[in-house]
Amino acid sequence: MTPPDSILDLIKFDDAGLVPAIVQDSATGQVLMMAWMDRPAIENTLRTGETWFYSRSRKSSWHKGGTSGHIQKVDSIRLDCDGDTLLILVRQLGGACHNGFFSCFYRQLETNPQQWQDIAQPVFEPDSVYPVK
Repeated sequence: MTPPDSILDLIKFDDAGLVPAIVQDSATGQVLMMAWMDRPAIENTLRTGETWFYSRSRKSSWHKGGTSGHIQKVDSIRLDCDGDTLLILVRQLGGACHNGFFSCFYRQLETNPQQWQDIAQPVFEPDSVYPVK
């Protein structure tokens, strides 16, 4: 099912045709990740009820969990007041982070000594999920 153009026309895509999407756990409010979406990624997300994003490095859309099986079931999609950022509320199955954590935001800046500190434990082993390149 293709969404009406009017729904997507309210989104302000950047010059590259992308919009940032913040993904949040719908039950806890925890921020899981930030990724980019293009029009086809949004259309696929609406069609499947699972998140799709755009990879700037691969220059193509990708299905979250397509390789790992750690999919995101969409509960809600919100558009900010400027129309230039999406907030997607999901039920995360497995981990959202390709490094094996539930959230991509698993590091916190500590002040003394000033360093990044892991504040979460991995929920899966990336080497067992992603093929070696």
